[in-house]
Amino acid sequence: MATQRKKRPAGRGASRSERIEPHFDKPRKAVRRKSGSRSGARGKTARRDAKRGSFLGGAIKLVVLVCLLGALAFGVVGIYLTSKLPDPVLLALDDRPPNVKVVAADGTVLAEKGLRRGHVSFAELPPHLIEAVIATEDRRFYSHFGIDPIGLARAAWVDIMAGAFVEGGSTITQQLAKNLFLKPDRTIARKLEEMIYAIWLEKRFDKEQILELYLNRVYFGGGAYGVEAASQRYFGKSARDLNLPESAMLAGLLKAPSTYAPTRSRALANSRLEIVLQNMVEAGFISQAEAKQAAAEPLGLRAEGDQAGYPYIVDWVAELLPQYVGDSHGDLIVDTTIDSSLQKAAQTSLAERLEKEGKEKNASEGAIVVLSPTGAVQALVGGRSYQTSPYNRAVKAKRQPGSAFKPFVYLAAMEAGYSPDSIAYDSPVTVKGWTPKNYEKSYRGEVTLRQGLEHSINSVAVKLVAKIGAARVVNTAHRLGIESTLHMQPSIALGTAEVSLLELTAAYAPFSNGGMRAQVHVIQRIRNADGRTLYVWKESPAAPAVAPAQIGAMNDMLNAVVVSGTGKRAGIPSHVAGGKTGTTQDSRDAWFVGYTAHYLAGVWIGNDDNSPMKKVTGGTIPAEVWHDTMLTAHRDKVPYALPGTYTPGIASAAGQAGWQPRGGGDSSAWLQRMLSVFTGSTN
Repeated sequence: MATQRKKRPAGRGASRSERIEPHFDKPRKAVRRKSGSRSGARGKTARRDAKRGSFLGGAIKLVVLVCLLGALAFGVVGIYLTSKLPDPVLLALDDRPPNVKVVAADGTVLAEKGLRRGHVSFAELPPHLIEAVIATEDRRFYSHFGIDPIGLARAAWVDIMAGAFVEGGSTITQQLAKNLFLKPDRTIARKLEEMIYAIWLEKRFDKEQILELYLNRVYFGGGAYGVEAASQRYFGKSARDLNLPESAMLAGLLKAPSTYAPTRSRALANSRLEIVLQNMVEAGFISQAEAKQAAAEPLGLRAEGDQAGYPYIVDWVAELLPQYVGDSHGDLIVDTTIDSSLQKAAQTSLAERLEKEGKEKNASEGAIVVLSPTGAVQALVGGRSYQTSPYNRAVKAKRQPGSAFKPFVYLAAMEAGYSPDSIAYDSPVTVKGWTPKNYEKSYRGEVTLRQGLEHSINSVAVKLVAKIGAARVVNTAHRLGIESTLHMQPSIALGTAEVSLLELTAAYAPFSNGGMRAQVHVIQRIRNADGRTLYVWKESPAAPAVAPAQIGAMNDMLNAVVVSGTGKRAGIPSHVAGGKTGTTQDSRDAWFVGYTAHYLAGVWIGNDDNSPMKKVTGGTIPAEVWHDTMLTAHRDKVPYALPGTYTPGIASAAGQAGWQPRGGGDSSAWLQRMLSVFTGSTN
């Protein structure tokens, strides 16, 4: 094929010898030229060759210059960055995240968050663990200088084809550099820093030290930083005792800890395990027969059931720690108020009831809180399964409590001069254009306030709020411990303001303990690794939130709810209990909050997407979960009466402890006003 000559502009004034010559796909026939023309052409060609050579030479010089400048820049940046790097000795001290050991009231270790049981030296690590990690993460680890050019080239090609950062091509040393010094950004600048740090690490540490640092810092999922933490988390043993399949499983987690964790998906974890074993075969560490045998060997995974919902508590405790000890970087031991046996009972009760009835009734989630009468958290389960959803519904979720809010309405009424035997009239009611209905869609006529609360009659609660004022109800609820925003609207009578299960349950505490607001706490003491106490919980002095007369009246009514009202399924033999059911519109939320002299507990059942359940009320699944849990809690408890006393009779009840009927005057006139309050519509 003829050589195509460099084209030049055929502009005005161009000579014949500078014409653009045609390109031929086939050899051209010889063309006769005059001798003068031939010599002129040779001269032009020589000049063009000279120019071409000059251009190539300049290009080469430019490339060399760019390379030199790049190397210089790389070196300058490297010197700058390495001047800021810590001493290797300091690195060995390991500024890892603190290990937080969470302990129950009886000394049982509920869980540990972060690294567990300290550092494992390279010499103590099983050889097959090292081999599994190298075969899977960095097969040329022992031959590269911190950067693997072959791996980088492969990763670059994958990224180019994908049009994004898909494959990092990072060596184990680069991963350690990122772990030690960098944020997880996926940028070219960050990658450059990572390479420089990796080279520096290779200069300052030998290969064994790098592997030791890496395996004691890297994240393995499940809150476990470091191989010892991971081994304890997944297998309940030290990393020193890992066998081949266990080592392979841990090595497989490094690619994507959240995806391949056996606690999340056993199938994905096993699939990843087989890939790692095959990598070890290809790297020459084990034979195909050994890989096959290891893949078939059952793993001694730690049963998730043993945790009994503890992760919800551990996460919550971890969130609370900074307000007690600041940003502590040392290992901590947190003594909690949790009763480990009661925690297991609560978790079991919730899981079993949802398993039995949940699917049929479209009830997928739930939560339960158990407190001492003073506010110490004895058990807390934030959901049906932490592995399915770690969201803590007991603490963080806010939902409408429905009629479970009515005790605050009735307490406000008692404080305004009403009594459990005050007469009300259950009939249709309209307040400012709002016409609420009773759950049964029927009306009973004349009832006492006790009956109104016992059977959760909506019209009675609405009329009470209309007469005593929504502001009084809001103030009462806040005084007892409700911290969420409450709006002074008529609908507050039916619990339309959203609250959390924890705060609603705690607000019932005065009925259980004789009038004192609960001081909710789960952390009893915090110590460092040396045993030095950093924090101890102390009860704060406080005045009673509810007067004795009203405590007796409220317990009279709330006990009726459990004995013969909407909460009958919650009753436990030999123990006097009080409580209240709550059900929101279309059965989107169902609650039961109740108490004895020993404990108070709250249960919520519903769906995260707020979809309706099928015929689930506070008196069904929630009351049953409450019953099951409290039955276990009271197994060895001596029965006690609830605090306070109440003597039936409107007139006597109204004047107890100096609490006079609203408006003053003689009792007969007050009685007539009370009767007229409930005999019709209030607009």
